[in-house]
Amino acid sequence: MNQEIQLISDGDGLAVIGHPDAVERFLSAEGLPSKDLGLQRLGPSLSAAAGITQAGSELAANSGRWVKLSKESAQLVDKWGLRTSSKTGLSSGVLKGPSGQIKGFVEFSTKGLLTNPAVLAGAAGIMAQLAMQQAMDEITDYLATIDAKVDDVLRAQKDAVLSEMIGADLVIEEAMTIREHVGRVSEVTWSKVQATSMTIAQTQAYALRRLDALAEKLERRSSIGDLAAASKDAESTVTEWLAVLARCFQLHDALAVLELDRVLDTSPEELDRHRVALKVARGRRLELISRSTAHLLTRIDSAAGTANTKVLLHPASSRAVVQSSNQVVTAVVDFQGRLGIEDERQALEARRWLDAVTEVKDKALETGAEGVDAARRIGNGTLDRARSVTGKLSGEIATRTLRRRGDEETR
Repeated sequence: MNQEIQLISDGDGLAVIGHPDAVERFLSAEGLPSKDLGLQRLGPSLSAAAGITQAGSELAANSGRWVKLSKESAQLVDKWGLRTSSKTGLSSGVLKGPSGQIKGFVEFSTKGLLTNPAVLAGAAGIMAQLAMQQAMDEITDYLATIDAKVDDVLRAQKDAVLSEMIGADLVIEEAMTIREHVGRVSEVTWSKVQATSMTIAQTQAYALRRLDALAEKLERRSSIGDLAAASKDAESTVTEWLAVLARCFQLHDALAVLELDRVLDTSPEELDRHRVALKVARGRRLELISRSTAHLLTRIDSAAGTANTKVLLHPASSRAVVQSSNQVVTAVVDFQGRLGIEDERQALEARRWLDAVTEVKDKALETGAEGVDAARRIGNGTLDRARSVTGKLSGEIATRTLRRRGDEETR
């Protein structure tokens, strides 16, 4: 039995390819949960590619599993010493060992699936799809957690852009269902969904404008009474617009999954470039959302600061501003984490901090004037922490964007 394990990493996930028994032993030894990679899908789609006849038999004989890269599994990728290609941006390598034990790293391999560019590009395309489907599932969990009925939010709006979003949603979900049953995206299916991208983009832009409007409303209020009212308005509506944004992002990912299937069918030689382009576009959508939510957090911080300066004269209103601010911060930080805008550790720490703040603040407020002072101090700490997390996040995204663009220019 062939004991080689071929590994491919695109930064979001890890593909483990080899004999089914060897793959299973490797994943079990490393304690990695995985999903079926679906390599067999590449056979028909790449039938016209050079060398696919031999590669096709290898695809049939091998198993492929996909692992989402967490902080821990990413460290394992470093341990295995995968080599990154400047051309594709993918990290790959081969592990092998006697008696079924994977012990060493082989930097170069003259045979196997990784040496076939068409198969490598196809595998990377499937990996991108699995990563986006994983993100879609996480957004579904997020919407269920906040009990947000996105369709209800959309139907409650009279704006034509939002009402059109419902139709786009139904069309894309239908296409994903057909893909799941048929195993591919036909020309007929693609013709139904390709025009929905504009609708999703318009809805996303509208939701971002609404969040910006909430921030500006907070910025314009000078009296503590008006500020308390604006903060309460933000508390009651921000979750709804974050839910709409999350659904837009989810549908963009679904479209990208369908799009990669279509390119794989019609222009497999373009698949790798298309995969990279979709990843760049996805990153830019995240940047837009990051900037808007960071701006909202800044304005909430400012509102809390104003409340702090007037806490003695207006204790009730100041307390209301702090309470609403904490709720908005909780919602925004959780939203950012679910979309993967910030790393898992930062999101977890922020949520734990906010949970603790809520518990302590509620108890402190029962003690009257002392409670007001406690709420003021706690609100300050919470908002400063959230702003710090968001600032680091925006800087990291900007750095990654500049680095990515620099890499593209040198190719």
